[in-house]
Amino acid sequence: MRYLVALSEHKHFGRAAQACHITQPALSNALRSLESEFGVVIVKRGRAYVGLTHEGERVLATAQRMLRDNEVLQQELRSEEGHPRGRLRMAAVPTAIPMLSRFAAMLHELHPGIVPAVLSMSSQDLETGLESLSVDLALGYTERMHLPGIKLTAWPQSVEHYFLLRRAAKPSADRLRIGRPMSWAEAGKLPLCLLTPDMHNRSIIDQALRDAGIALEPAIETNSVLTLALAVLAGTVSSVLPGSMVAAVRSYRELEALPLVGPEVKTPLGFMTQTGVRPSRALDAALVFLQTPAWREQVRLHSGALGE
Repeated sequence: MRYLVALSEHKHFGRAAQACHITQPALSNALRSLESEFGVVIVKRGRAYVGLTHEGERVLATAQRMLRDNEVLQQELRSEEGHPRGRLRMAAVPTAIPMLSRFAAMLHELHPGIVPAVLSMSSQDLETGLESLSVDLALGYTERMHLPGIKLTAWPQSVEHYFLLRRAAKPSADRLRIGRPMSWAEAGKLPLCLLTPDMHNRSIIDQALRDAGIALEPAIETNSVLTLALAVLAGTVSSVLPGSMVAAVRSYRELEALPLVGPEVKTPLGFMTQTGVRPSRALDAALVFLQTPAWREQVRLHSGALGE
C-alpha cells in the first residue's frame, strides 16, 4: 500500500522506489503481488509510468485512508495527555511559506514532540494533497479551494494586500520602509521579477495588470519566492509581493515596499483541512494553536496591509 501511494505521488517507478528505500524491481514485484491479491490490474503498464486503472484508483483511495489511519493510531499510542507526538505534513502556496514557517516553529516550540514538515506547493498540488490526505493542513487561497466531492473546513487567517518591492533610492536607518502607494499601471511599466504563469499568485497579478490596461512582459520569471526578493536586492528589477512576503524581508533596509492601488487587490488566505477526517493528535494541537491570540497577533504583524 505504501509503494502504491508513493508511485501515485512520484508518478515514476524509479523515484517511487527511491522514496521507499527499495529497488525498482522490488517495487514492481510488490505491486504485482498486490494485483494478484485483489485479482485486478492496478497499474497501467508501459515503458514508463502511465497511470492507474479505474480499479487502481479505488485501491489507492483505500491505501491513502489506511496509511493515514495508521499514522493517527500511532500518534495516539505514542502521545501523552497534553503532549502530542508525531509528524504533521503542512503545505502552503509559495508566497505564504513565511507564514507557515513561522507557524511551524511556534507550534514545535509549544509541542516539542510534534515534527512539522513544511512543504511549498502550487494551489493545484495543495488541492491534490488535501484530497489524497497526503497533506494534513494546507495554507492557501480559500476562494479557489473547491474540490468535487470533497468538503473542506477553513480557518481564515489574513486578507493579503499587494506591494511593489524595489530598491530604495536611499537605504533607511534600520529596516525596509513602506512608501507611498503606487498604481498597478505604474508598476506594470517597470522591469518585474514574478512567479511563473502556473502559480495562482501570478494569475492574480496578471489580472490586476490587465484591469489597469497593462500587457505584462516580465523581466525575470521564477518558481522560487526566494528568487523574487534576491533578484530585487541584486539588480535593477522590482517585484510584486503580498504582505506576508514583504514582512519576511523587512530587515533589508536597502528595500522599500509601495502599496499597490487602482485596483486595490485583496486575496483571503486560510488554513484548510478535509472535513470529516479524524485528526491526528498533532493536527488537533495545530488546530487549537492557530485559533489562539498569540498566533492571531503574529498574523496581524506579518501579513496583510502591514501597518493598517
